[in-house]
Amino acid sequence: MKFQRPNNASISHHLKILTRRPHVAGSQANAEAASYVVSVFTSSNIPSHIASYEVPLTYPLSRSLFLTNPPPQPPTIFTLHQETYEGDPYADVAHEVVPTFHAYAKSATVAAPVCYVNYGRVEDYLTIRENGVNVSGTVVLARHGKIYRGDIVKNAYDAGAVGVVIYSDRKDYGGGREGGWFPDEKWLPPSGVQVGTVYGGLGDPTTPGWASSGGECERLNRDEVEKGGEVPLIPSLPVSAADGEKIMRSVGGPVAQDDWQGSKDAPVYRLGPGPGILNLSYMEVITTIQNVIGVIEGAEEPERFVILGNHRDAWTFGAVDPNSGTAALLEIAQRLRKLQERGWKPRRTILLCSWDAEEYGLIGSTEWVEENREILASRAVAYLNADCAVGGPGFSARATPQLDELIKIATQQVKDPDNSSQSIYESWTSSGSSTLLGRLGGGGSDYASFLQHVGIPAADIAFGGGYPVYHSLYDDFVWMEKFGDPMFQRHVAAASVWGLVALWLADEEILPFDYLSYAKELQLSVKNLEDEISNKDISLSPIFKSIKELEKAAIKINNQRMEIEASKGWITREKDQLKVRELNDRLMMAERAFTDKDGLFGMSWYKHLIYGPSKHNDYGSQSFPGIEDAVKMAENLRSAESWHRVQHEVWRVSRVIKHASLVLVGQPT
Repeated sequence: MKFQRPNNASISHHLKILTRRPHVAGSQANAEAASYVVSVFTSSNIPSHIASYEVPLTYPLSRSLFLTNPPPQPPTIFTLHQETYEGDPYADVAHEVVPTFHAYAKSATVAAPVCYVNYGRVEDYLTIRENGVNVSGTVVLARHGKIYRGDIVKNAYDAGAVGVVIYSDRKDYGGGREGGWFPDEKWLPPSGVQVGTVYGGLGDPTTPGWASSGGECERLNRDEVEKGGEVPLIPSLPVSAADGEKIMRSVGGPVAQDDWQGSKDAPVYRLGPGPGILNLSYMEVITTIQNVIGVIEGAEEPERFVILGNHRDAWTFGAVDPNSGTAALLEIAQRLRKLQERGWKPRRTILLCSWDAEEYGLIGSTEWVEENREILASRAVAYLNADCAVGGPGFSARATPQLDELIKIATQQVKDPDNSSQSIYESWTSSGSSTLLGRLGGGGSDYASFLQHVGIPAADIAFGGGYPVYHSLYDDFVWMEKFGDPMFQRHVAAASVWGLVALWLADEEILPFDYLSYAKELQLSVKNLEDEISNKDISLSPIFKSIKELEKAAIKINNQRMEIEASKGWITREKDQLKVRELNDRLMMAERAFTDKDGLFGMSWYKHLIYGPSKHNDYGSQSFPGIEDAVKMAENLRSAESWHRVQHEVWRVSRVIKHASLVLVGQPT
């Protein structure tokens, strides 16, 4: 059954409705957005329901920031306000935007000198120390970028800082011609602020590993949550480029190196210290969040689930993040209705999921996965995610490797929205990128719980990379219409690729998974690892041996697939169905075998040993994260025991790869 081409006018209409008001998680506006999703699903002949959870969300009760100056100068007091612009069609609802803050930030008042720490990475603190600057007891000033903001705060705490201010440097977010920014250009205005969470975990922090469902449930108290190490232990605040530069002018000490400096007309960046006072207070409330789940029941394998998901909540208006993805999801729902009207029913059940509270820490999807973990572990075929589905030109995709070929085939069948003379695949391959598909190691979106906690094959698609107005007041429909996707053709293309992959997974008699791609990808990853530790006494032969077994198992199951397809008509239909079912079970369950019940060292919630987040950057994607983190620790400690742990992690990875090959073979040893 052919998936009809989505409609750009329809997608534009969905996005305009979804972004007419700010709709942060827990707000009435976001509940109204959930109702809109339900109405579209219902009108598309897709039965849907709300899955609600009671979770703690933080909002800014009060916050202030001011700088002390040498007498007799008065202190510099910051307004911490994002400015509307002349002709702003959303100026009348701008007051509904939650004041700039960090979700789950520590509530405290601190007063201390300021030190500048560049992007706040571990290596930046090494540079600081080499310059003779001690950040202990200071408030650090860091700029957004390179790593997850929560890791910026954690790294500052580890270095002894008492508070953190993070700003959006004009060099990174305010480019374009001199003085040009939104609404005239795509860049972030000087008063623009990137808000966001600084929580280091996934899901409700008071219910780690279990769902916040059913009204009353077991919860950790605040002290227990803090001891868990996933919420910050020092206060933090995001500020604008303009405010960041004001603070920078007060900082003394050594001049920072060239690549730490700002734009050409910015003040000279110094390392510090300099005078500063940070005053913060936050409020935490238990509130209801709402996931919307639409269900198209499968005709032949209703107990097998192909899941499409996108989060709905936004820090402000959310035109790119996340509602470009929500608009595409709703368009897919309407295209599927057209197929149903023509008599189509999927072989397997399709779930369309609109997640809530993703911005706070992937909370809606994580609570749902934790509540349904056992049924998903036995029945989920794959999870297909879109978040910022459209932020500009250029297609990108990340996936577990058995989905690589499927995504490539889909992009070959969809026209490039920016060059209709060729397919997305042709544009993609001509871009010069050495690696087409990325991997899903980081915890940046709702695929994390499915893949990294349960071991479900997953993919994430998008047009455009980072965009300047991310998480700010200016991520609205006007920005999308002027800069992100003026003709909404990128939205159409995103929905087409997303829908095609979902249809094939739902309808193909034999699941279109290719584990030979997985084996080849692992070979590349382990060779990169080999180069990294070539001068260390670490043997990677267990992994090489396991990958070889996985490769043989992948070839064997591919041959079995071809035998079944070639033998149609020569065996009874009942026997054929049993063979197909058994083969599909092995293809579906192999990804689960890459998980380990003990999880990653120090991050036990993450069970996947092949792909996971870095300890020092939740946005970073790593192959063999347990090995990589052990190597970094060993390089710092330089002890025999620490290198022994690296070898232990190598053995752990080799075992899960072997387990996956055994699942593919389908015969016990």
